Amino acid sequence: MKVGLFLLPLKGPPQQLAAIARAAEERGLDSIWVPEPHLLIFKKYSSIYPYSPDGKMPEEYGTDTEGELDGLLSLAYLAAVTERIRLGIGVCIVPQRNPVYTAKDVTTLDRLSNGRFDLGVGIGWLAEEFEAVGVSYARRGSRTREYVEVMKRLWSEPLAEYDGEFFSLPESRQDPKPIQQPHPPIHFGGNSESARARVANLGQGWIPWDLSPAEARQGVAHLGELLEARGRRRDDVQVSVAMEITDRQIDVEAYAQAGVDQVVIVMPEVNSADDIEPALDLIGTHAN
Repeated sequence: MKVGLFLLPLKGPPQQLAAIARAAEERGLDSIWVPEPHLLIFKKYSSIYPYSPDGKMPEEYGTDTEGELDGLLSLAYLAAVTERIRLGIGVCIVPQRNPVYTAKDVTTLDRLSNGRFDLGVGIGWLAEEFEAVGVSYARRGSRTREYVEVMKRLWSEPLAEYDGEFFSLPESRQDPKPIQQPHPPIHFGGNSESARARVANLGQGWIPWDLSPAEARQGVAHLGELLEARGRRRDDVQVSVAMEITDRQIDVEAYAQAGVDQVVIVMPEVNSADDIEPALDLIGTHAN
């Protein structure tokens, strides 16, 4: 079973982030994931947050004035201070972004990390944020599929061309290409059946949030059925469940038996360099 680290929230002095990344690598953890924080925090919003019973973001989003750092830029920094550990974003809201720019960012990260980058992709849930950046919220799933296809062509084809409903790309090239070919692994976030369908159609990984072992077993079985229907093998897709440490023990063996390949544990709160080793000790305790 692989064990990864999720830096959530993504904040802190750069030297502290570097120390966490180095310590995680020294301890043999398999990956570090960071979020793509919301670009804007709204005083009022009507969109439904999918990961809480009341449909509202955690209270700290509205009260924490420190905010979070950009995910992709932070990974470029972590790439410079590590050598082995894989680096992932969980998740990049692809339909809010121009796919040509995103493709370039991903290639740059893949090269700066010497082929260690994993691209987590989400379709987003906050309609107010889409509106603020001038992108339609409607049919964002279809837009994501098109944008991923545009990026794949830019990453793998000498001359890329695309003409779709949401985006058109004249015959052109984008160099250099990523180290990982045909492209860095694409992991789709989300706990829904639709998320698993996106994995089966387009992805190399699934990174749901806070599933129990029983829920993970059901999700992995469903994903396997979807992959088989498309002529793909379950072994070709990595399942990584992101978890927060709570009062209950994270039963890594139960997740392994459920078919999960990696448990990604949220880093406990770190306020100084002295907190790093105890926080990683706690993760080690839960991951054993």
